[in-house]
Amino acid sequence: MIGKRKRSSPLGAYWDGTQIHFSLFSEHATAVELCLFESIQSSKETHRHRLRRSKENIWRISLTGHHPGCLYGYRVHGPFHPASGHLFNPQKILLDPYAKSVVRSEVFNDRMFGCRKVSEPQQYELEPHDNADSAPLAVVLDDSFDWQGDKALRIPWHQSVIYETHVKGLTALHPEVPAHLRGTYSGLVTEPILDHLKQLGVTAVQLMPVHQHRTEPRLIEKGLNNYWGYNTLSYFAPDARYHSGTHDNPVQEFKEMVRCLHQAGIEVILDVVYNHTAEGEPDGPFLSFRGIDNSNYYILDPEDSSRYSDFTGCGNTLKVSNPPVLKLVMDSLHYWAEEMHVDGFRFDLASALLRDPQQINLQSPFLQAVANDPVLSQMKLIAEPWDLGSDGYLVGHFPRGWRELNGPYRDVLRRYWKGDEGLLGDLATRITGSSDLYRGKAQDSTPSINFIACHDGFTLRDLVTYEHKRNEANQENSMDGSNSNYSWNCGHEGPSDDPEINALRWRQMRNIMASLLLSMGVPFINGGDELGRSLQGNNNAYCLNDPMNWVQWDLDAEQQRFLEFTRKLVQLRNDHPVFQRQRFFTGTKISGSENKDISWLHPSGVEMTPEDWNSHALHCIGIWLQSAANHDSNEQDNHGRKGVGGSLLILINSDKTKIPFALPALFQGRIWSLLIDTTVVMESAEKIENPFLLQSHSLVLLEEVKDNIYQP
Repeated sequence: MIGKRKRSSPLGAYWDGTQIHFSLFSEHATAVELCLFESIQSSKETHRHRLRRSKENIWRISLTGHHPGCLYGYRVHGPFHPASGHLFNPQKILLDPYAKSVVRSEVFNDRMFGCRKVSEPQQYELEPHDNADSAPLAVVLDDSFDWQGDKALRIPWHQSVIYETHVKGLTALHPEVPAHLRGTYSGLVTEPILDHLKQLGVTAVQLMPVHQHRTEPRLIEKGLNNYWGYNTLSYFAPDARYHSGTHDNPVQEFKEMVRCLHQAGIEVILDVVYNHTAEGEPDGPFLSFRGIDNSNYYILDPEDSSRYSDFTGCGNTLKVSNPPVLKLVMDSLHYWAEEMHVDGFRFDLASALLRDPQQINLQSPFLQAVANDPVLSQMKLIAEPWDLGSDGYLVGHFPRGWRELNGPYRDVLRRYWKGDEGLLGDLATRITGSSDLYRGKAQDSTPSINFIACHDGFTLRDLVTYEHKRNEANQENSMDGSNSNYSWNCGHEGPSDDPEINALRWRQMRNIMASLLLSMGVPFINGGDELGRSLQGNNNAYCLNDPMNWVQWDLDAEQQRFLEFTRKLVQLRNDHPVFQRQRFFTGTKISGSENKDISWLHPSGVEMTPEDWNSHALHCIGIWLQSAANHDSNEQDNHGRKGVGGSLLILINSDKTKIPFALPALFQGRIWSLLIDTTVVMESAEKIENPFLLQSHSLVLLEEVKDNIYQP
């Protein structure tokens, strides 16, 4: 369908085919001027137009004689009184918070600051120099696009496999991606990238921030930049860094990317950063929100309104509980959902969005607005359920309909495979969906987004290579990045020439990836981990836009084998409904059977006792999943088939020694197939010895062989 987006908001710049309508919210401004520019090289505006104020504090003007492509910004007049939270400075051109496209976003000079700190406590004076030659400018767009019937894929959560990636990082070094498309929205949907994603079996790409961002001044001074993009300048504009020039503007190219991904059967989830903006602390750059209405947009320190309450570690916190700011966030989400056709959102530091304004409110205006929204409530919503406030750790507390990044899952799985003691109970809870966190709080067993690694922290390969971060390149004296990595270097810190150490590292990677993809919940793969990607021990590479931080596609034999192993695991997950359960296991007998839906086995072949669960010496466990559990719950695989075939047995051993695992008496007389053995990558066999000699640091998956494994 070709057509113009219906006007869903009175704010921003809107071209109706005849006029451009401009509107801006500011409660405390005394005057607002629209400034029009001829080109991005213009050192000053060519026209100024005064806007009229409505009783709702919306400033408006409509102009004829101007068309899409028009460049504009605002000068906003008002009091400069930091103690009251007001920082107006009309010498500064300010970006429209609703800008759909942005130019000059990375220009940096001292004129971008609006005030200067002159003494303590927080005393400021106006920065008097005009910044019209360097301020970010908004571009008016005609945003019509032929979607060719594109519709949301609506892939069920229990069938989802999420793949986190950076738009540039995934394609910048791919030799089969045309050079002019590497690092762009278009590059992400070239044939080699789509083939990789489809063969891997992922159902969604989660894109690291694609909102127009800006690099922090402190990084620019060091010759670095904000590569990750968690420093938002505009919540509506696709980041121009990824515009290849093959389309008229980044918006057109982004839409084309989404359409192509949908055609390939892959959803698009955006990592969105509504918790803070690129303006930093009060004496940071004046780019948009601060100069438009500082006290409305930001949470101010209740004891000193010249300062911010910083729950994000980035200098400021957006006041989402304030109706005008909540409207901005909701309008932005609707724009990306309805105009850009994305399928869901991952909310960075989501707890900050629940502050009202200082304390966490589990009935916050934001949560209420999303729950009551007929569009957003039906989308994929993922919370990073924490912020930097003392009361901001909210794992297990987001409401029905939300999914959460499961930090406890990550930590327990890392600690178990590095050999920590006394974790079998925690391990069992995490790999079966974290019922302690989510039972009774959601409609099914998939609220948990299971992850071992993500952009923030060690890659999977670095988890088995380093025990200490290597962040010197960030130029912060290695004070940045987490010190709680729960990693094990397998006997040597950093790269090694020892074949035994390297073999153990690849085995550990297979153990971890297998644990992830055979757990109940939604698996989340850190992009590049399937290729054995390393960041050389840097666990916070947010500021490094270089080949070290981009995915390397020149794979050696071990990397290729690991990629094939990961593909195999995703396929196994898809083919066995028990790994996509929508209900928690109960550990009780299945109707019409003497067997439980799940049994936990001691290496002696009997069920675990309370003493076994509490043992610090025991590192090995068996998980017996009954085939009848699938049939009883009427669950199906990705092909619509209901599993009535063989039972599954997972044997896990993080011990340094081999463990003879006695198979239960009920196993006698059955034929078993070895689907996964992380010590031999992908061998298979039908004759299984009893006891089964489970190697050290290994995971094994066995399936009972039956003539009719599936029924339609």
